[in-house]
Amino acid sequence: MAGIARSTVYAGKAERVDGFELMLLRLLDEEYTRRPFYGSRKMVAWLRAEGHCVNRKRVQRLMHILGLAGMAPGPNTSKSHPAHAVYPYLLRGLGIVRPNHVWSTDITYIRLAHGFVYLVAVIDWYSRKVLAWEVSNTMDVGFCVDCLATALRLYGIPEIFNTDQGAQFTSDKWIAVLKDNGITISMDGRGRALDNIFVERLWRSVKHEDVYLKGYAHLPELLSGLADYFVFYNSGRYHQSLGYKTPDEVYRTAVGGGAKIADHFSDKRNASNGETGQR
Repeated sequence: MAGIARSTVYAGKAERVDGFELMLLRLLDEEYTRRPFYGSRKMVAWLRAEGHCVNRKRVQRLMHILGLAGMAPGPNTSKSHPAHAVYPYLLRGLGIVRPNHVWSTDITYIRLAHGFVYLVAVIDWYSRKVLAWEVSNTMDVGFCVDCLATALRLYGIPEIFNTDQGAQFTSDKWIAVLKDNGITISMDGRGRALDNIFVERLWRSVKHEDVYLKGYAHLPELLSGLADYFVFYNSGRYHQSLGYKTPDEVYRTAVGGGAKIADHFSDKRNASNGETGQR
């Protein structure tokens, strides 16, 4: 599978929900992919304008299931466990200049005919290469740790690993793997999805270019489709931001990649806060 982890599905079947809530989950997921700055209030207004009778409590609960949080500062649905340590965000103003300089990960939801599953992936920021991925029917930390372990086994040790502050990524099991491998830990600011922008872009590509088009009904179809898509994404999809090279080519040659978050996404915020580098 060209270096992509063979997906493991935890605890059997996809999580089942009733038909109306499954429809709402699909609508929320698709609208968030288009407008990731929408919080629960705007989602409620949009759903009502579309003719759906919903209240904010229900929308908040469904957004929590999906792990969605608007990009603007505010309440974050990816909440850390109160007993878990939270680490500072280290990437603002940092030039990412080589493969394995910075990796990151995140979890997204994928709808099936009668339920939904979660997808986690590890991505190299320099090349945008997807290093490993796993699927689970729960957001338990186990499938995240397995995905991380696969990436480390296949591609070595990154200098920095960035995540959000979700319970999976602040858990003792996750942190222990990073520390045992001498990896510096970075975490997004609360409610700032732009801090992990390349994973957000990956989810948008996966959903618009594959999941929404294919409309997978059952888990085996999804797993086969994702395996094919990630091979295409790494070896056949030419990225404008990489000078129309593929992630595989950029990762292999260490030429043509890179990123600097402050240049593209944080200048105004940094100026207003008087920031010039890492915090």
